[in-house]
Amino acid sequence: MSKIVIIGGVAGGATAAARLRRLDEQAEIVVIERTGFVSYANCGLPYYVGGVIEDREDLTLQSPESFFSRFNIDVRVSSEVTAIDREHKTVTVFSHGEGREYVESYDKLILSPGAKAMIPNTPGVYSERVLTLRTVEDALRMRELVETERPERAVVVGGGFIGLETAENLMEAGVKVTLLQRSEQVLPPLDWDMACELHAHLREKGLDLRFKHAVESYEETEDGIIVHVKDRESIKCGFVVLAVGVVPESELAKAAGLELGLKGSIKVDSHMRTSDPDIYAVGDAVEVVNPVTGAPALVALAGPANKQGRIAADNICGIASEYKGTQGSTVIKVFDMTAAVTGLNEKAAKAAGLSYSKVLGYSASHAGYYPGGRNMSIKTLFDPDTGRILGAQIVGFDGVDKRIDVLAAAIRAGLTAEDLCELELAYAPPYSSAKDPVNMAGFMIQNVMNGIVKQHFPEDVPELPRDGSVTLLDVRTAREFAGGCIEGAVNIPLHELRARLGELDKSKPVYVNCFSGMRSYIACRILTGHGFDCSRVAGGWRFYQLVTREKADNEHYPCGERK
Repeated sequence: MSKIVIIGGVAGGATAAARLRRLDEQAEIVVIERTGFVSYANCGLPYYVGGVIEDREDLTLQSPESFFSRFNIDVRVSSEVTAIDREHKTVTVFSHGEGREYVESYDKLILSPGAKAMIPNTPGVYSERVLTLRTVEDALRMRELVETERPERAVVVGGGFIGLETAENLMEAGVKVTLLQRSEQVLPPLDWDMACELHAHLREKGLDLRFKHAVESYEETEDGIIVHVKDRESIKCGFVVLAVGVVPESELAKAAGLELGLKGSIKVDSHMRTSDPDIYAVGDAVEVVNPVTGAPALVALAGPANKQGRIAADNICGIASEYKGTQGSTVIKVFDMTAAVTGLNEKAAKAAGLSYSKVLGYSASHAGYYPGGRNMSIKTLFDPDTGRILGAQIVGFDGVDKRIDVLAAAIRAGLTAEDLCELELAYAPPYSSAKDPVNMAGFMIQNVMNGIVKQHFPEDVPELPRDGSVTLLDVRTAREFAGGCIEGAVNIPLHELRARLGELDKSKPVYVNCFSGMRSYIACRILTGHGFDCSRVAGGWRFYQLVTREKADNEHYPCGERK
């Protein structure tokens, strides 16, 4: 009978334990978890703080008692492994509940320590009013503080997934929130232009969003805490939530002499084996491969952690399973809006030295004639030579999750734009249109690759000459045009274009703009058919206005602060 010890009982560790038991009824399985809870949904913690999840019991999928009764697995919470002895195949455990230390042997060891909140070396950061949100205990503490002290304001430092979800839920609980971000955008997996739409929505919902803010120190007071910001005014609040990222919990692995990888993560092979063949590692602490680039990556997500736990268990039990990488598919709800990403963004593609191109779409979530449809912005990156899909980002409302999942599957399968065009996706007016937004992304890429349409992007518009050597054409209605336009543009509505071609100079390139990109595409086809050289503004006036307004605000309010 083999004995498997698992360090960490959340996500990957819990999945590995359950899979091991399903594959081997005779094995002795011990799970050692540092916190007081096992198999809990840490992705749900912000929603417990905000009261969306009312009962803390709903956060835990299993308990030590249920693990034992269902799986015959020995789960020990409030117990911390302090050392690994690879030579003797033992771990040293300190039981916080019993106040004693003991040694546990193993035949196989699985490390699932996860990642810990990054704590910058900032004066005052260890104040009791500077909180993080990684464990159930963290969530209980934060919710109790909100309910007992009823603070007027909280400061969230960091605009990643945890920071945004926490900010939203604190606001839902009646707390005003100021969010401080060192960079110029929230959600780093999004490119800046796609994040602009999210910024507008967050401000509309009342979030005090401030960019380029670097915290210098925290000063605790009798009734709260003061956040001192470099070159900006200080902010007084009830408490601070620190959400500036996570780092792998790899200290045990390092002390045991296991090979480490990117940013101190635990290096594993495709079977989730470490450099010691009797030790496996899964979850947020391990180095993975990006399947798009083939390069090492570090991605902290629950889905991959659970898959890795299953694969580790398979291999321990003699089933040859492989983990083929993490492409970073993720989605977030931010108030009424949804943002999602999969594969590479522009920053990652450039860093990897990849040649890429992109299209920007604005498609309805379902048939336009069916009530309630709302559009979503879709940015798709592709290989300009092969049409292979490299990445996608979507910001919108209904149906975002459905489309990002299709695109995630397309990337994993190595599909091209042609394949997207041919995908047969479920259609009914309440759910989609006959030409789904995913199909539309494929059509757009094909048009670009086949030379049917040329495109330029909002960031290119300021560089277009205004000396009369080119024509800036806006094909929206006169009323739309009067509401705002690109400087120097002339207006010929699309429905009048054929009749007014004589007003345009064929010797000059024409740069065409409309609201979302559809009318400018049609206009370009008309103009091309009559011998003009033309290009359309990808994303149209809607997207151009969004990013230029954000850029102007950042210049006017250099720290993103609006008063």
